[in-house]
Formats: sequence, C-alpha cells, structure tokens
Amino acid sequence: MTNAAPTPAQVPDLTTVDFHFDVMCPYAYQTAKWIRRVREQNGLTINWRFFSLEEVNRKEGKKHPWEREWSYGWSMMRIAAVLRRDSMEACDAWYERSGRALHEEGHRPHDPEVARHLLSEIGQDPGAVDAALADPTTHDDIRAEHQRVIDAGGYGVPTLFFGDHCLFGPVVINPPAGDAAMRLWQAVTAWVEFPDLFELQQPKTQDIQMRIADTFRPYLEARDWVSIDRGVEVEIDPDQGFSAAE
Repeated sequence: MTNAAPTPAQVPDLTTVDFHFDVMCPYAYQTAKWIRRVREQNGLTINWRFFSLEEVNRKEGKKHPWEREWSYGWSMMRIAAVLRRDSMEACDAWYERSGRALHEEGHRPHDPEVARHLLSEIGQDPGAVDAALADPTTHDDIRAEHQRVIDAGGYGVPTLFFGDHCLFGPVVINPPAGDAAMRLWQAVTAWVEFPDLFELQQPKTQDIQMRIADTFRPYLEARDWVSIDRGVEVEIDPDQGFSAAE
C-alpha cells in the first residue's frame, strides 16, 4: 500500500508567498529577481519577510545583531521593517534597490550614508534610516520572522512559505525570465503537493563554482564581512572559486 498524494484541498494557496530574505545574501537576491518576474506574469502576491544570516551564523560569545548599534544585514532589514509598515511595495523597492546596489553595482548599502542615498533614489525619506535605529520594535519584527524559519527547520535564504509549507530555494545565479521563469515557478510549486519530498540538488562542480564566484564579483568587492556556508567560513575568489577558510 502506498501513500496517496495530497488532495487539492490540502495544497495551500499558491497565489501568495512569503519570501524570507537578508539583503546580504547573494543567492536570495538572484531568487528575488526571478520571483518578481513571476509576479509580473501571474499577479503573485509576495510578502517580504526577514531572516538574519548574522544571527544564524553567530559565533558563541559574540553579540547578537540586535545588541549592536549597527549590524550590516540586520540594520538594512530594520529599514525595510519601517518601510513595510507603510506598504509592502516600499519594502519591496528598498530590497530591490539595496540588493542591486550590493550585488550588481558593488556599492555598500550597509553604510548608513549610502542607505540614505538609495532611499532618496526610490522616493523614500532618508530619515527612515534614523527612524529604524530609534525604534526598538524593528528588532522584534526581524526576530519573530527569523524564528519562524528556524522553527520550520530552515537555516538560510531564500526561504519560501506557502501557508505553513516551507521550502528552501530555489537557488539560482542566472534567474530565468519570460516563459522560463514560469516553468521554474511551476516546478517549485509542484513540490508543495508532495509533503514527503525533501531534497533534489545539483552538485556544484569547480566550473559551476567559478561561474557563481564570477556572478558574485560585485558583492565580493563590496562586502565588509566573511561568508559563512551552513556554519563554515568560506572564501569566494572570482578567480579560484570556493574554498574553506584557514
């Protein structure tokens, strides 16, 4: 006797997705580009939610990001939290612009002055930086949404929720557009029909790692932090690919 696939009534609503991100993550940025292209074609509702790479990769004895006056991705998400209280569209615009600045243009949106300039570019008040830092409840917003991913067994971004169904990924470096974007969307949402399907992964060859490193070049030049992959510090060299840090 085999287990039957879930009935349609058991499948959550696929017209809305919660997309957990950290501006620092180059993979989440690429996936966000793809999912916005999906939205353009099918009217998908995207709720932008938070997850902190600084917190999940925090070393024992180090300060939590909410204990610091300014903390890279965490503080960029505090700005997003303030903007989201006005509208999800404003949060979306901030994530797109700050992510593009970091991952494509090699700028430093984690610098408060750069953040203020980028806010002006998207028609938002540069004072959102100071408002975010002055409001301790922005910490609460991020911590609650970060914990949601942890409680679901998640460990990074991009993480998607369809109702209570949690998926990590898709992880892409060349996000598809047009019909290809929709084919990937159909492949991703098909997973939701199979609650006992847990993993399908393409191993990263050295050539693939080199392509990833080349895609991440602007980010690598702009970051002021080390990269962590599931708890292990890694070096990413556009000319050498990935290697574990000494």
